[in-house]
Amino acid sequence: MDFEFLPKLPKSNLDDRTFKDLVEECILRIPRYCPEWTNHNPSDPGITLIEMFAWLTDQMLLRFNQVPRRNYVAFLELMGIRLNPPSPATCQLTFYLSAAQNQELRIPRFTEVATVRTETEEAVIFTTDKELVIGNPQINYLLSADTAETISNQDLRNLTPSNRQWQNLQETLLFDEPSMPGNCFYLVLSESENSIEGNAIAITFKGEAARTTGIDPNNPPLQWEAWNGQNWVNVLRVKDDDKTKGFSFDGIPQPLEGADVILHLPLELPIVSFDTNYRGHWIRCTYMYPQETQQPYSSSPSIVGLVVRSIGGAVKATQCIRVEQELLGISNGKAGQTFELQSKPVLGRSVDEHIRIKQPGEISENPLDWEQWQEVSDFAVSTVEDCHYTIDSQTGEVQFGPLIREPSQLRQQIYQRGQVQPVGRIVKRDDRRADNLATYIPPSANDVGDIALERQYGKVPPPGSEIYMMAYRTGGGTIGNVKAGKITVLKNSIPYVKSVINYEDAYGGTDPESLDEAAIRVPELLRTRECGVTPEDFERIARDASKLVARAHCLTKPEHTTAGIVRLLIVPQMVNLNNFDFRRGMHPDNFGLSGELKEDIEKYISDRKPLGVQVKLEEPEYVGVRVRAEIILESQYNSQRDKEKIRDNLLVAIYRFLNPLVGGFEGKGWDLGRSVYVSDIVAVCQKIPGVRYLGIVELFSLSKLEFELNSELNSEWLLEDISQPEIDPGSLGLICSWQDDNPQLNSGHIIEFRE
Repeated sequence: MDFEFLPKLPKSNLDDRTFKDLVEECILRIPRYCPEWTNHNPSDPGITLIEMFAWLTDQMLLRFNQVPRRNYVAFLELMGIRLNPPSPATCQLTFYLSAAQNQELRIPRFTEVATVRTETEEAVIFTTDKELVIGNPQINYLLSADTAETISNQDLRNLTPSNRQWQNLQETLLFDEPSMPGNCFYLVLSESENSIEGNAIAITFKGEAARTTGIDPNNPPLQWEAWNGQNWVNVLRVKDDDKTKGFSFDGIPQPLEGADVILHLPLELPIVSFDTNYRGHWIRCTYMYPQETQQPYSSSPSIVGLVVRSIGGAVKATQCIRVEQELLGISNGKAGQTFELQSKPVLGRSVDEHIRIKQPGEISENPLDWEQWQEVSDFAVSTVEDCHYTIDSQTGEVQFGPLIREPSQLRQQIYQRGQVQPVGRIVKRDDRRADNLATYIPPSANDVGDIALERQYGKVPPPGSEIYMMAYRTGGGTIGNVKAGKITVLKNSIPYVKSVINYEDAYGGTDPESLDEAAIRVPELLRTRECGVTPEDFERIARDASKLVARAHCLTKPEHTTAGIVRLLIVPQMVNLNNFDFRRGMHPDNFGLSGELKEDIEKYISDRKPLGVQVKLEEPEYVGVRVRAEIILESQYNSQRDKEKIRDNLLVAIYRFLNPLVGGFEGKGWDLGRSVYVSDIVAVCQKIPGVRYLGIVELFSLSKLEFELNSELNSEWLLEDISQPEIDPGSLGLICSWQDDNPQLNSGHIIEFRE
């Protein structure tokens, strides 16, 4: 019996060898097991026996393929298991204006931006998740303080001109005189109805000519930050965005005309007052302690003018295409109708993405006047009056309620089970259950005894009615994990918008689930039914909480556990591994547990953990490793070109091996708490073609040192000077390696060639 409302999972063969393959395999084994047998012609009696046994084996494989695997797939279908669809990649897009506008500019939601289409690759399209408002910021206050620790009326000095003429100020010192590290000044932007969240702003500073401050103009010890509601976050993308050169105005012919500092404000930029009289959006510039390569301020910089304007804005985008008001077909009035969306797979639906049905004879052409239907995960408790439907996200198939022939007892049991809200139910049905479910009969049950009757699960669209999918999004997959700077093509022209770009890699895109992956997932689902009981359960739930969770480790050792508390070490996957260049390794900052990801995991686990159990999400203790190896090459690889190529291959191999995501000999990530030995590096290097043998191999550890500076917690990496035969990260540690941008740290691997 074939049920139309069940998912159609692919039936694969466990053994696809044919009769011919079996005969050939047996003949190939004759010289090994019976070398005296030399006549392999079809007329030989031995060959006849081989063919007979091959035929019997072929018949056995036929049944073998039909029974276990297919029965398992059929079992998954009866359970309603569907293969998970792909997930889309996300990124942050920055739009730039051709010129600053006097009025706000709105970039609508679902604006499409794509990568460049080439001869071999199709364009990858991203769609903005919300409307972007590029506002018209105004400066309310200019404040300064001795330190950036706390903000209060007593600590702040008001430098705001009384006439509010920001373009023509008296000479204003931004820091104390003489300047001390820790000095800062604040810009409080006006609170208006039009938010400037995510805006890229250009602050024009005008200064006096020929005024020296003593710093290196190309490397000023300044840090620009904005308050996002929880922390001060960096808003100066690159140092070159500070055209004032640290307010030295070095190389600017006419400083009085001003130079810009371009800041990219965070997507969350609330209006706050910090218990002061100054209310608005806060931006801070702090004079940091100079590093070894930086020079301090000999005197405070000063300005004589200040102007701010918006030059663009950033917004989150998802790799997808939005389809609107698609006609699925016309109803024939029969139960269990199915329709297919033109585009698939289908991404998760929002509130405005649903089906509406235009009834026969409907006069209004406004879709809002048509009958709205609701999507459900199944028809377990759908009655004949419920406007319900289901969508298979992977195949794009839309299913309306089926007509099922069933006995009254089964009917009541199905209803009772449907009252228990399953995890992932899309809509919450009306609660029709009585206090005693065991004796309650649904209102529509009018059958007598155990007579088999037909029951309609869900309403049937009337004959002749037009079925429209008002909107849905299609896309997803690893194809969306594009590199930074690749999304630059506007699909539709927008007035005053000059360009668009993604400054960071898009991440989070995954391919659709295969049948083999589902076969692994379902036993875990059946064992715990989404409940966290064992450490393995909590690890699985944490991985299921978000596609950005690469690994999760539940601590079980007595010294790491506390009664009633479950500690999970989370390793996020915030980079696109398919396009990642491992020649410089992967910095531990790529594995930071963001507040947004932490909130998603905690919210997902809270519905699946036992009552009274507290779950704490933490990061592993990352330990860096630097390798210095002497390599002796084969004689034919002694040219400079071959050496550089082998050097790159060695660096990639070592960086990949010492990696939390793809490290280790199995390539599944470095094991938590596992030490790294010199012999491990030797084994990795010897796999590279051209390497004859290795000389001296040394390991140096990098540890993270945290310290408090000006009441703020800071950290930096330190490299050990003495090599070690073994680097033990500790029971909570995880090995990683990278080439740091700071030349003083020198964390990259060193490959030396010897004759």
